[in-house]
Order: sequence, then structure tokens, then C-alpha cells
Amino acid sequence: MEFHAHGKLDGLDLQLLSALEVDGRASFSKVGGVLGVSDQTVARRFRRLSAEAGLRVVAVRDAERLGQDQWMLRLRCVPDSATVIADALAKRPDTYWIGLGSGGTEIVCMTRPRHPGDHDDLLLGKLPRTPSVVEIRAQQLLHRFYGGPTGWLRKFGTLDEEQVAVLTPRHDANATTGPARIEPEDEPLLAVLERDGRATYPELQRATGRSESAVKRRLAALLASGAVYIDVEYHSEFLGYPLAAVLWITTAPSAMHAVGEALATHDEIAFASATAGPSHIVVTAVVRDTAGLYAYLSGPLGRLEGVQHVEATPFMRRVKQLTYQHAGGRR
Repeated sequence: MEFHAHGKLDGLDLQLLSALEVDGRASFSKVGGVLGVSDQTVARRFRRLSAEAGLRVVAVRDAERLGQDQWMLRLRCVPDSATVIADALAKRPDTYWIGLGSGGTEIVCMTRPRHPGDHDDLLLGKLPRTPSVVEIRAQQLLHRFYGGPTGWLRKFGTLDEEQVAVLTPRHDANATTGPARIEPEDEPLLAVLERDGRATYPELQRATGRSESAVKRRLAALLASGAVYIDVEYHSEFLGYPLAAVLWITTAPSAMHAVGEALATHDEIAFASATAGPSHIVVTAVVRDTAGLYAYLSGPLGRLEGVQHVEATPFMRRVKQLTYQHAGGRR
């Protein structure tokens, strides 16, 4: 996959982003050692990417590993109302990947309800009472083919296997036992990490009132079990890929898994999941421009055996990825 530098972004920036995707909590000195630069250089690049490219490192609860429902919503809205509704959805802690499409009359949104009843509250309560929402389509996500802890940046291949191996966190054998579960007492810890996935152990100790060793052990257990992972978000346009589109794919039922597995290998695909609903698979494709989207739809996707129908919703604007930063206007 080609990297197209945009503005001030260069190969080292992409390597840094890729390193953080492998281990978002890796120290700047460790990242610098792997990339062959000083920790001061890494720190300086990190600050600039945070200021200019929307870089955020945050903890994410893995709904699939936790056995929690996830839904993809398509909301058709009356003109001029979609932005207000999208911003309101973005402020909710249970929404991700919100985009405006279809000339600003459609919102695509992923929801991960944290508690039983939250989904009903949103789908059966709040949204239907919003007169500006003309139609709601909800598709439950059934099986993730790509995305979540597996980041899109690895498809650029800027780090070699040895670099990835050095950066990959090694969890204590004692931490790997136990199912993926988040306990009520984990909430203060996660509240900090969901704002800043690189928060230091002393910061986490202060926020939780637990000893530093207890915090270290619990975070290690959460990460090792897969209940939580550290993710990286950024503006993909700074990598030369400003256009994202959600593709709703219909397949023959027997071909669903094979198509999903094949889609996971495509460079353009940042997320792919089987769904229950009108379409069988939903994916997020990230491309350079509309010509790139056409090339993907008519080429790699169009050639896939088992694909029967594709509906594309290009995003006019991405309102939220993992976190909502209204000031930037582009989260």
C-alpha cells in the first residue's frame, strides 16, 4: 500500500503512528529505539501530530470480546438537521464512527451500548421522538472480520516484522488468565484511559485510589484478556486518504464468511463485519478520492465471488471516530 505524504507528514510520522497502533502505551524511548531516532524526536512528532493531525491514543472497550451487542445505524434526516443530530449522537459515550453521507441527509453511526437498556433507550426512545429523523435502519454486527484491535495502518507495512515484535506488549502470564470482563471498580481506571490511553501509572493511581502495583496488574489483565485495547485515531487525510465510505454488501449466505475474510485483506478496508439486516456485510473503505472509490468498487470488490449487491455511502464529513472533539469539527 502506498503512502502519499500530505502537508508536513512524512515517513517517520507514519512509522510513529504505526508503532502506536502496535502499542499505544509504549514509551517514547522504546519507540525511538525501534525507529532509530531519539525519544525527543518521537515526543516532538507526537505533539505535532496531536495538534495538527488529530492524533489521540485512547482505551477502547472491545464489545465483541465482552459479548456486548453492537449496532450500525443508518438515520435518514430532513435536510439541514443531520449535522445537529450527528453532533448530539457524537456526545454520547456509546457511539463511534459517525459520518454524514448522502448529501448531508444521512447519518451512519456505530453504537456500543454499555448497559442493557441503553440500546432500547436510543432506538425506541430518543431517536423516534426526534421529528427530523425520517427513517431508522439498525443492523446488528455479528462477527468482526477486520478492525477493532487490528488497525488499518499496518496495511502500509512501514514497520518490519522485527520492529512489530519488539513493540508488541508482552503480558504477564498471570494477567492472561480469566475471561474478558470489566468490573464496576474498573470504571475510574477506564474513565481516565478513555480520555488518554497513555496516562501514567501515577495518574491512574491518583484517579483510582488504588496502589500503583494494583493499577498496573489490573490494566495488564484488562489488556491481556482483550476486554480493552489501546487504539489510535487520526485524520486519515493527513496520510493522503481523505475519503471514507461505508459499503453495505449483500452476499449469498453461504459466501458471507469467505467474502468477509477476503475483504479483510484488501488495503482499502479499515473495518469489516457481518451484519443482521438488509445487507450481510458492512465495511468502511478509506481511499484517496472518488476515482479511488470507483476503482475499488469496480475492481477488487467487484471481482469478489459471492458479492451480489453493493450500496456505497461516501462520507461528506466524519463527525466522530473514537472520541468527539467539537473544536476540530472533524472528529
